[in-house]
This record gives sequence, structure tokens and C-alpha cells, in this order.
Amino acid sequence: MQEREEKIDVNSFARRHIGPNEGEVAAMLSDVGFESLGTLIDAAVPKNIRLDRPLNLPEAKSEMEALAELRMIAKRNKVARSFIGAGYYDCITPPVIQRNILENPGWYTAYTPYQAEIAQGRLEALLNFQQMIVDLTALDIANASLLDEATAAAEAMALCHAVVPNRNTFFVAHDCHPQTIAVVQTRAKPLGIEIKIGDHSNFKFDETIFGTLVQYPATDGAIYDYSDFVRRAHDAGALVAVAADILALTLLKPPGEFGADVAVGNTQRFGVPLGFGGPHAAYFATRDGFKRHMPGRLVGVSHDAEGRPAYRLALQTREQHIRRDKATSNICTSQVLLAVIASMYAVYHGPKGLRAIAQRVHRLASRLADGLQAIGFTIRHESFFDTVRVDVESSEVILEHTAKAGCNLRALGPRAVGISFDETTTPQDIELLTSLFRGTAVRDFDDDLTPRRKCCAISRNSSRVIFR
Repeated sequence: MQEREEKIDVNSFARRHIGPNEGEVAAMLSDVGFESLGTLIDAAVPKNIRLDRPLNLPEAKSEMEALAELRMIAKRNKVARSFIGAGYYDCITPPVIQRNILENPGWYTAYTPYQAEIAQGRLEALLNFQQMIVDLTALDIANASLLDEATAAAEAMALCHAVVPNRNTFFVAHDCHPQTIAVVQTRAKPLGIEIKIGDHSNFKFDETIFGTLVQYPATDGAIYDYSDFVRRAHDAGALVAVAADILALTLLKPPGEFGADVAVGNTQRFGVPLGFGGPHAAYFATRDGFKRHMPGRLVGVSHDAEGRPAYRLALQTREQHIRRDKATSNICTSQVLLAVIASMYAVYHGPKGLRAIAQRVHRLASRLADGLQAIGFTIRHESFFDTVRVDVESSEVILEHTAKAGCNLRALGPRAVGISFDETTTPQDIELLTSLFRGTAVRDFDDDLTPRRKCCAISRNSSRVIFR
């Protein structure tokens, strides 16, 4: 008798899921003493939290049908040019990095390089990331990335508290990014830490302050010389953490040179797509004396059994690796793939290339500021990098007007807006924005290399940018 051919639904996505087959399920149930999955669930899940009816779900779609529906939903999105900034900027991902790293399973499946002996390439890329951060911040040591800038700032607060343990108040400058302030406040609450928010320029230190956090440049674009603030903090026995823009550090004096104890930030604008807000790799750098309080992991150089150079995880502070009461990080502490992309972006462009990108971004922002000043608008800050704060009659009206033209700006209160430029900005963007503010078309802006104004009086003069 001819055997009946098994009927297979080739369009079913569920059958392509890698899971246990019926025989394996039966074997596992037998080992734990149950006849079926139903009886196992009855024994394990309390009845008062179980639904007593089947889920009201539509008929399952095939993979192609689901993709088609998702594309239709995606087409409803309104794609606009983002000039919002606040720590997130568009960038150009070099095709060689996109093709060989971002879209390469050899890289994108590397959640964490636990097995150092088979992860030498990933460890070397992370070591390069660490060296890049050390060079740009002018601090002694950097970890192999954290989750994002806001949580890195909260980790900086924790480090400051560990180093200065007998105090209970942490100062946060009011012009830090709002999401950073919110995360720091959230993290501080269960720790019993008091958060004070205010103006760094007139803040009065006392014996209760163990640490501070400032933004560099500030969230509205202003660039401040924090040297005096750092001196006053240290005189009061407090530490200083600086949340610094990674691209701006190619031009500005690095935090380590004006005395900061910790530097944190986001490396997203080093070739990592915006991704609707995440994920992005943060960086964390500090002084050598504080390395035992540094969160995350540190890649180091050692040697193998034959004496050849070898990379390894030299320092880990996660709770599954050391005693929980000594741990400074939980299980989710890094963005390996995105840190690798950022490090390779730096390799791709080199120090001179990164500086050229930063100079172009600042030059275009300066051109916009000059143009808006010429038609009667007030530019709040003379020193800025990529973000221009413009005083207006009504930020709500301006934002509504620019949104209709496909441009998203940022409200900085009821009578000011922020406009942030990035690597993808063009002279045509300046023409469009100036036209929207003036209400009529403006002349063409060229893309010449003539600087319009200095970025800041505290420009970078360090020779530490040596990464390759």
C-alpha cells in the first residue's frame, strides 16, 4: 500500500521555527512527570492569572502576507528631516561597514564575546572602541560600551557615589538632555539619592554633594568652559561627570583636559542609523583610580599559551561574574555590534576625517545662524557646535510651519527653538530653513570650506587622537 504523503503548508512561518518536535516534547514531559503540556501548565500556572478562553486572534498569515501588511503600515509613516538633535543625529553609514558588519551574521549575532578564544576579532574591534574613547575624552580608561547615554549618566552617578560614599546629593545641570535627567532621577530614587537640578554657573557646593553631571555642549547647543566649575567641585570634595558629544570632541577641549572625572556619551552619530531612537552604544570613560567602580566590561591585551598577543575580557563587573554585592552592572550592559560599528566608522574616516566632518557640521550651523541673524532673528548663544538656539515669537507656530514643509525642529520653551545639524545636512537644508523663517525664498548657499565663526574658545589642542 502506498504511504500517504505528509501534507506540508509551505507558506506557514510557524513550521520554520526551530523548536522541539513532538518526540522531544514527550521525552521532556516524561522526565518531569507530566502526560501533556496542558497538565504541566495546570500545575505550574495559578488559575487566577490564566485566561479561561482561547485568544481571539485572526487567522495566521504567511510570511509574505505579513511582510506585505507591514510594508503597507510603514508607508503610512510621514518621513521628515529631523533637526531635533538632543543626542540623536542622522549620519552616513559607510556601505563597506553596512555590508560587512551590520548585515554580516558573523558580527550581528555576537551578543557578547563570552568565549575570548573564538572572539578575537570582536575583542580587537572593542579594544579599538575603547582606545577611540580614551583618545577623544583624554581620560585614562574606557569600557567596551554601555546601553545608551542616559543610563551611562546614571552609571556615572553610581560611580561618583561609590567613590564618595558618605554624601547623598547629586547635582545635575538643568541644560542636560531631558531624557538623561529623567533616567538619572529614576535611578536615584531607589538608591535614596537626592537629585538637585540647577544652573551650573551659580551652583553653591556644600558637604552633601558627592558628584555632578553637566552636558557638553549643552542640550540647547551652548558650549561652556567648565574648568572653574570642575575646580569648585573638586575643592568641595565632589566628582564631575560630563556627558559629551562624541563628534564635538574632535574639535573641543576633551573632558579629561579640564579636569572631569568621568565622561559619558552616545556614539550613535559614528555611523549607526537613528533606528527610531535606538539602540545605540554609549561610552563610559574615567580615571585609572576609579576603574574598579567602572560598569560593564573592559577588553585587555594578554598573551596565549604560545606567547602570542591575545585579547581577553580583563575586567568585568556584572553580577553573574563576581559577588553580587560587589557588582556595578546588571546583565544588560553593552551594545557590542553598535560599538563595533562606531569603532570601524572611526577607522574608516581616521582622525582627520572625523575632524573634517565635525568642521563641516559646525560650518553649516554657523551659516544658518548668520542667515537667521541677517533677517532679524536672535541667536541665543555665540559659541555652539551643531545646534543653534533661535529666539522666536512662538515656538509652537514655528514648529507647525516647519513641520508642514517636512522639517522637525525642537521646542526649547514657548519662545525658542533648537535646530541641530549633522553629517547629512546640506546647503539646501539651510536654504529651506531660512526660507521658512523668513517666509520667502532665499539665495543659494554654497558648500565652501570657509569657516564662518569659531566653534568655541576652548578648542581642542590635544594630540591624543592616535587611533587607527
